[in-house]
Amino acid sequence: MNKHIDRLKADIEPIRQQIVAHQLYNHITSIEQLHSFMEHHVYAVWDFMSLLKSLQRSLTCVDMPWVPVGSASTRYLINEIVVGEESDLNQNGERMSHFELYLSAMEQSGADTTEVRSFISYIKKGMDIKSAEDIAQLNKAVTGFMNNTFEVIGSGLTHVQAAVFTFGREDLIPDMFLGLIKELNKSLSGKLGILEYYIERHIEVDGGHHSHLAYQMTAELCGDDTAKWEEATVAV
Repeated sequence: MNKHIDRLKADIEPIRQQIVAHQLYNHITSIEQLHSFMEHHVYAVWDFMSLLKSLQRSLTCVDMPWVPVGSASTRYLINEIVVGEESDLNQNGERMSHFELYLSAMEQSGADTTEVRSFISYIKKGMDIKSAEDIAQLNKAVTGFMNNTFEVIGSGLTHVQAAVFTFGREDLIPDMFLGLIKELNKSLSGKLGILEYYIERHIEVDGGHHSHLAYQMTAELCGDDTAKWEEATVAV
């Protein structure tokens, strides 16, 4: 492992442990409580995709005519992650983004997707993020989280975006949450089957293969620049 990554991971470990061992997970004991969780968490699933696409736009060429941008290695890393996040396989072997998969899990469980679908419809119409948040009347905790994400995107600092993507979003779903969902799913006769698949897939892909690709991407973008690693650590 890269020495800079080792140092960053050590610096953030106390905060990471607070997140992974958060008391929230012990309090999700009913389908109603799970619905509340999903109806908030879905926005983190959505804005993650915007962070990812911002990185792809910065690190590859998405314009016409095409010209080579950056290093081929970095292009490969981000493009492979995009393929997995934007067009993975659902539980039936059909292509679907992780966001769309999460919406399917919400619908199967009985969670309300009206608010998030309204929000997305405003975005599709070309409305800016904050206006869409206001009209959809999103919870302040949700808007605070998303606004922070879009501030990182708006910074234009690809090494900071990569670090936040890698260490602030990947590999943060604890195994205990999957166990909780499995138990609830049994008691609800498979009503959480898609959610269980989503979490297993997230742990398998995002916490495994994608996290290693993201480590490489962050290391390439920060290089041996101490200032960049410091900026990355603060942002994470």
